[in-house]
Amino acid sequence: MTIEGLEITRHPGPGEEPVHGEYRAHVPGSDHVGRLTWKARGNARIADHTLVPPEIGGRGVAAALVEALVADAREQGFMIVPQCSYVDAQFRRHPEWSELLAPTPS
Repeated sequence: MTIEGLEITRHPGPGEEPVHGEYRAHVPGSDHVGRLTWKARGNARIADHTLVPPEIGGRGVAAALVEALVADAREQGFMIVPQCSYVDAQFRRHPEWSELLAPTPS
């Protein structure tokens, strides 16, 4: 399900090479914002939390946040560590994203 007019914005942390950041989902007609936060680890982003308030939940906001992260990984060349259970579940549902998974440290 796609929300018409949904806007995803990117908010890197400070610095030329930010060590953390977040994606924000802005739903038309609502002051509530969905978020996907990440931390940098080498050439990977650890997706650590996906937070969608109940007022805008159940409409595909969280999925749109993960899709934005995946699109940026493809475009910018970083890998993803799906630490957040929702992001992990999305990667299991989308095997075509497997090349973006960062190797797990041994």
